[in-house]
Amino acid sequence: KRMPYATGADLENVMNEAAILAARARKKKIDQQLLVDAIARVQMGPEKKSHKVNEQDKRMVAYHEGGHAIVSYYIPECSKVHEITTIPRGQAGGYTMYLPQEEFNFVTTARLNAEMASLMGGRVAEAIVFGDISTGASSDIKRATEIARQMVTEYGMSEKLGPILFDSSDHSIFIGRDFGTTKSYSEETAAIIDEEVKALFDKAAAHCRQILTDHRQQLIDLAEYLLEHETISGEE
Repeated sequence: KRMPYATGADLENVMNEAAILAARARKKKIDQQLLVDAIARVQMGPEKKSHKVNEQDKRMVAYHEGGHAIVSYYIPECSKVHEITTIPRGQAGGYTMYLPQEEFNFVTTARLNAEMASLMGGRVAEAIVFGDISTGASSDIKRATEIARQMVTEYGMSEKLGPILFDSSDHSIFIGRDFGTTKSYSEETAAIIDEEVKALFDKAAAHCRQILTDHRQQLIDLAEYLLEHETISGEE
């Protein structure tokens, strides 16, 4: 469950990492906890426990990750939250780890909308609690915009445009035209694509905001727990 869609090479990387961790800990066997740590290292990078983080950034990270988790918890189509931590790892100031209940060959509109709403959870939580937003949501915004654009241009999930493929060679994440690419459709169609992408994005953000507004106290409780303990499991 921790390694859905993994290839043999991915599993080999995890086992190699677990063996290194076992050697450092002077253990004779690779146990479950070493595998868990190895998966996190491969997926997110090494922990930075010695990295100094100021109190304001800690609070921002706690509420950001809490926002992702609360939104995911209340949308049935989202993968189950497995762990949340505010310990920096790799390039991330903290992270929320998910475990899919099963592997899917096909992804529905509902699941894509749910993923977008979940991705916006961190940014919206920051806005609700602090009245301000940080740069920490940049990768979330990038991924959510990619999903919305793919839904419209590749998956035929736009009511206005229907099941038509629009220039799948262009994976620009920006809402707007990529002037270096020749388009296979008109400027009028490009404008509709932009409108549809923004509409999907705005709908997901509104759903996210509604959940976090309704469950604000749970968001606060979760963030305060993270500020004290740094990590919480899905069960907790």
